[in-house]
Formats: sequence, C-alpha cells, structure tokens
Amino acid sequence: MATTLGGYLLVLAVLGPFTGVLIGLLLGGRHAQRVASLTLLAGLGCAVAILLSWLESGAPLVYLLGGWSPPLGIALRADGISVAMILAVSVVICGIALYARADFGLPSGAAEKRAPLIFWLLLMAIWGSLNLVFVSGDLFTLYVALELLTFAGVPLVCLDGKAETLRAALRYLLFALAGSVLYLLGAVLIYGGYGTLDITLLGQTVRPEPIAWAAAALMTVGLLAKTALFPLHIWLPPAHAGAPAAASAMLSALVIKGSWFLVVRLWFDVMPAVITLPSAQVLAALGASAIVVGSVVALRQQRLKLLVAYSTIAQIGYLFLMFPLAFDAATGMLVHGAVLTGGLLQAISHATAKAGMFMAAGLIYAALGHDRINDLAGLARALPLTVLTFAISGLALMGVVPSGAYLAKKLLLDAADASGQWWWTAVLQCGAMFTAGYVVLILSRALRRPATPLVLVKQVSRLSELAALSLALCSLLLAGLALVGSPASNLSPDLIKNPLALKELGNTLLVLAVGALLAWGFAPGAVFSSLGKGFENLDAWLRRWATASLAMLSLAGLFGWLMIREVLR
Repeated sequence: MATTLGGYLLVLAVLGPFTGVLIGLLLGGRHAQRVASLTLLAGLGCAVAILLSWLESGAPLVYLLGGWSPPLGIALRADGISVAMILAVSVVICGIALYARADFGLPSGAAEKRAPLIFWLLLMAIWGSLNLVFVSGDLFTLYVALELLTFAGVPLVCLDGKAETLRAALRYLLFALAGSVLYLLGAVLIYGGYGTLDITLLGQTVRPEPIAWAAAALMTVGLLAKTALFPLHIWLPPAHAGAPAAASAMLSALVIKGSWFLVVRLWFDVMPAVITLPSAQVLAALGASAIVVGSVVALRQQRLKLLVAYSTIAQIGYLFLMFPLAFDAATGMLVHGAVLTGGLLQAISHATAKAGMFMAAGLIYAALGHDRINDLAGLARALPLTVLTFAISGLALMGVVPSGAYLAKKLLLDAADASGQWWWTAVLQCGAMFTAGYVVLILSRALRRPATPLVLVKQVSRLSELAALSLALCSLLLAGLALVGSPASNLSPDLIKNPLALKELGNTLLVLAVGALLAWGFAPGAVFSSLGKGFENLDAWLRRWATASLAMLSLAGLFGWLMIREVLR
C-alpha cells in the first residue's frame, strides 16, 4: 500500500475546513463569513478534483499518515461511496451557506454578533468532520470524526441561547454521548480481540465469535442513537423545534448521515461475516417502524417545521431498508452491489431534498412570522418560489421520476423481488404514499384562497429562495446525474422511465391520491384520528429518558442474540 496522488486531496478535504475554522476564529465575526465563503469554494473544487482523481485511477485513493502502513500506521481511504458522499456534502453545504447569508450575514457597518460567528465556524467544522468520517480508514479515527461532528452539531440547536433550545441541545448531547460510549466499547473489544482497528485488515480477519458479536451489537446501537433511528429518536424533534432553518438543514441533511455512513462501513466492510440476515431484518424493521410512526405523527403536527422534523424520522427509516436486501444468498454475507448503490442514492437524495424542505419552511416562517399549518392559506401566491421548492422537495422524497429516490427505490424493489422479500416492497410503496400525504397536506393549505389578505412581516431573500430551490432540483434530477456517470456506478440507463409515460404518470397520481386520503384520514376528528393520537402518545412515551435508555440497551441485547442464535442453529 502506498500514498496515491489523490490521497493528498483527501488530506486537503479534511484540513481545509478546519483551517478555515481557525482563521475565522482568529479574524473574528465580521470576517468569518468571508473565510467560510473562500473555504467553501476551495472545498467544492477539492471535492471535484477527488472525483476526477478517483475516476482516473479506478482504485481507492489512499493517504498514509507518516508513511506508515496499517496496522502500525493510520490510512485515509476513499472508495466510490466515500467520493460520492464527499461531493454530495460539498454541494449541500454550499447551498446551505448561500441560504444562510440572509440570516447570518453581517452587513457593512453593522455591529458584530455572536450567532453569525458561531454559525460559520460550525458550518466549516461540520464539513471537515464529515469529510473525515468519509475517508477514515480505521475505527478509532472514525470515532474521533464522529465526536467532532457531534460537538459541532449540538451548538447549532441553541444558537439563540433560549432556555428551551438549550434544553434541546443538552438532550441531544447526552443521548449522542451515550451512543458514543457504546461505539467506543465495541471498538475496544475489537482491538483487544484482533490487535488492529484498520477497516481493511479487520474485514479480512473478523470472524463469527463472541467478541465480534458483542462489538457489532454495541457499535450498531450506539450509531443508531446518533442517527435518531426509531425508537432512538429522543433528541431529534426538540432539536429541530427551535433551531434556525439553516441549522436544521445541516442536522437533518448532513449530520445524521455521518453515523449512518459508519453503520454502512461497519456492516459491509468490517463485519460482513459476522452480521446475520435476522439482525439485518430487525434493522430494516426499525426503519419500517420509523416510516410509519414518523409519517403519521408528521401528519398530526400543527407547525410546519415540526412536520418536516417528523418527516425526517420517517425518511431516516428508508436508509436502513437496504441491509437485508444486500445479503447474498450464496455466501450469506452482506455484499457491495446495486443495493448499496441504491442506499447511497437514497442518502444523497434525502440530503438535498430535506435541506431544501427545511430551508423552504424557514423562509415561510420568516415571511409570515409563524409556521402554523392551518394559517398558510394564500401562501402560494405570496411566496410562489418557496412553495415550489417545498413541492419539488416533497416529490423528490416521494420517489417520482427522475429523482434519486426513484432510482434508489427501483434498485431496492428489484432486489426485494429477486430475493423474495416481498414485505419490503410493501414498505417502500407505502412509504411513498405517506410522504405524499404530508406534501399534499401543506400544498392544499398553501393553495387555498385566504379569507383576509395575507400579510408578510418580512421580505425573504431571493438568493435564499434560489439556494433552496437549487438543492430541491438536485434531488429531483439526481437519477439523471447518476446515470451520466453510469460507467463508474454500473447503472443501466434502462432503469429510468419516461415520467410522462402512462404507467409512470398513473403511478404518481395514484400515490398522490392515496397520500391525500391519508392526510384527510389522520386529521383531527377524521376516520383514523384516534389511531393517529395513539401514535402521538407512543412517540411521546418513547422520547422519555427512561424509555429511550431501556430501548438502547434492549436493542443491543437483541442484535447480539440474533447474531449468536443464527450461528448456533
């Protein structure tokens, strides 16, 4: 193993944002935004250069710290999924930065404030931490990167300094640290059992045995807590309730992707021989539960931002449906292939669409002075570009042609059909209908004619609107962009159908129609109102500290037992 030319770009991708943090902190609040802007431009160029270098080399990019190869040294590596995530995060970060100029910019002559300085520093810190997550080649470096990401994400929740947001940030911090303890315990077990934490070496040596089962169970549940997968979502709704829209966009679109990416690394690259199909089925079942509960509770919300927050819980569930579908029947192991590509597309599509949706919600709140769903009548006429952004983001999350979620769903559906796991087909189809439900709910309110003229308390920034719209369009057109690079992704152009074809158009209209029925059915006083209230009560119970802590420990025991049980059969 040797350092590649592209390996030096990996170092730049990690150190560049952190260097920007130090320079911004040194120069002060008035210059932090300028430093962030220059860093973003350089970082986006670096991400593109990493992609080109990877395409040219046809092999993972590697950088050996100090020139020492593992297990004596530490390696940074970037394979195809790392490169894709680095580029996607760069695009989303740049879009969020453009959007945030209106809220966290300092006009010439204005007094310096604490919030803008902190925001721009944290934005760069989150970017650098995510890049380190994507290129880390060993489990301890991944732990360090994940902690940097957590400590950069938590302050975003309480930028306004209010007591309510401080409580939400503390809840996020404590639960994330509990997840970190479980992950670190697992890493210690792995090092004690195998003498290395290097991912490539562990993938060759880890075998089914008690120490590997315990480590896999502990590390998985710790990462699920940080990802806020149901029922470990105790911190996510309160965190989004009072956070600025740009902060919510980063938390939902980017921060949770770091821990999800670690689950992918752990299951696919470190322990493919240890993970069993029943444990993967349970992980996907948690994802399916997240889709149902998150969507129903989203339909019951009175505030737009909380609706989008609960839709995030539902969309997180999609990211975990791929795990049982990625099992190879011949080897009984998780394998890289079309299913992993589908999961990656789902993650990127969610990042771009969810960022656009949160940003649209933030613009609506800024313009109206509130985000009460029942008082959005006339919004489509007052803020047509913002409502269009929300609609496009929703369509992209539904998985209509040619969105990235459509291509991801197509790959997963094909895998479910090939493996005979028909139940995941039902989950994927029903999930799209639930998504359509809350999209139709908001659009039906926004398109209504108001009883009295709608008064805007603030004119929103056109640059912010365009930034949000651009990210939504990226998600909607992601499938086409992915197929442009089909030689690298091994995707067939036949996967994309004509969106205006009778079958595709009929499917889209059917999903929207069922979504409208769901939105009507779960409304207060409607047919399923009592059922929806039951889901709300379940959510409130699961978000208690005692319940969440017990759920975390129970899931760790369940995963460990399923792995042992399968081997001993």
